[in-house]
Amino acid sequence: MSTIVAISTAPGIGGIGIVRMSGSKTYQVLQKIFKPKQEMDFEKIKGYRIKYGYIVEEEKIIDEVLVSFFKAPNSYTKEDLCEIQSHGGMYIVQKILELCLQNGATLTEPGEFTKRAFLNGRIDLSQAEAVIDVINAKTQKESKVSIQQLEGGVSREIRKIRDLLMQIMVDVEVSIDYPEYDIEEVDKKKAENTLKQVEQELVKLKNSFETGKIVKEGIGVALVGKPNAGKSSLLNAILKEERAIVTDVEGTTRDIIKESISVRGIPINIIDTAGIRNADNKVEQIGIERSKKSVEEADFVIAIFDGSRPFSKEDEQIVEMVKEKKCVFVINKMDICKDNAVQEEIEKTFPNQTIIRISAKSREGIEEIYREIERRFRLDEIQVDYDTVITNVRHKQIIVQAIEETRKALLANEEGMPIDMVGLSIKAILEALGQITGETVSEEIINEIFAKFCLGK
Repeated sequence: MSTIVAISTAPGIGGIGIVRMSGSKTYQVLQKIFKPKQEMDFEKIKGYRIKYGYIVEEEKIIDEVLVSFFKAPNSYTKEDLCEIQSHGGMYIVQKILELCLQNGATLTEPGEFTKRAFLNGRIDLSQAEAVIDVINAKTQKESKVSIQQLEGGVSREIRKIRDLLMQIMVDVEVSIDYPEYDIEEVDKKKAENTLKQVEQELVKLKNSFETGKIVKEGIGVALVGKPNAGKSSLLNAILKEERAIVTDVEGTTRDIIKESISVRGIPINIIDTAGIRNADNKVEQIGIERSKKSVEEADFVIAIFDGSRPFSKEDEQIVEMVKEKKCVFVINKMDICKDNAVQEEIEKTFPNQTIIRISAKSREGIEEIYREIERRFRLDEIQVDYDTVITNVRHKQIIVQAIEETRKALLANEEGMPIDMVGLSIKAILEALGQITGETVSEEIINEIFAKFCLGK
């Protein structure tokens, strides 16, 4: 394979910049542009060493740098690899990259360093996918789950299931190759017990995706209410900053505003929507349609009502809109509200629905909203320190497919089908699980996965 190079630090000005290079000619390229402070033999240098010196072009110093050396096979890619740590100026880092390219290196494709780590057997495909999740992690819990997967948490669970299935396949192969040995009845009972255990393990992994999805993507929360009910004021109170414009003019918010906070280490993605009413203005009408779509797509809805004004047709429309959703009713402006008329109207339709009274202006009652979200999604029960959690949609789809094949195998076994017919379903399960770890995945899917990476990773 060619020797590849890329800038591994984010674009822009920073304290340091890193140019990473990997491949069989790494040190040949490096020797042409790096002048160490002390003489050294590039080919004989040991791995896990750092050398101080200068990047030069025709004896002209470009920058003083530190170069980290990693020798094959003990590197990220299992190839000879180096990382040039320079000052983080945009020109300097780009110039070092250009010098590497001029002297024999090739610019990487997205994710090519990690792709080589996978192809060279240092990590499997599920671990490679975890790399991008570690980079994109927004909260502590998401980072913990991603690190567990990077360390092989998902891989270990898959291997455990595959080992169980291989126990059956041994007997299947024996019964096919040596039919004179009458072991079929033993095979069927063993197959039934093992397949039930496999089904249980797969279902456990599938069910973990509900938790994994929350940890990775967070909870989508839509704020909905009629104009001037206090949606934007509530958003500002939650964020503790003046993010949304607040005025006495109805219809101020005409487009959706998205912001995120963290509750118990879980991202809460809040969407402030346009006020729901019958509007004549075309722009406001578009905003209202987007509001309705946001409510449909949200995991949780905070329906806001103005407690200082009578219950209106717009309020009735909002109640109707959210009645099938997981939601909480919030009555705002309790600092100026004189009665419980709005709450009583809501309770007529939803006698058991949680109702929280707040003042977005003074932030009174805001903590109760947090607690309601925690309660509804059982955030206090989400533990990511010990259990393996599936966060990848691709993995979940494959596991669902494997569960279906497991149940087919169980049914075939129960109906007295020949053990080799049961073996066909077991092979399908093994084939499916191999797509998670990479043993049976197509090149097209591999390329699609690594295309999501940045150039330097």
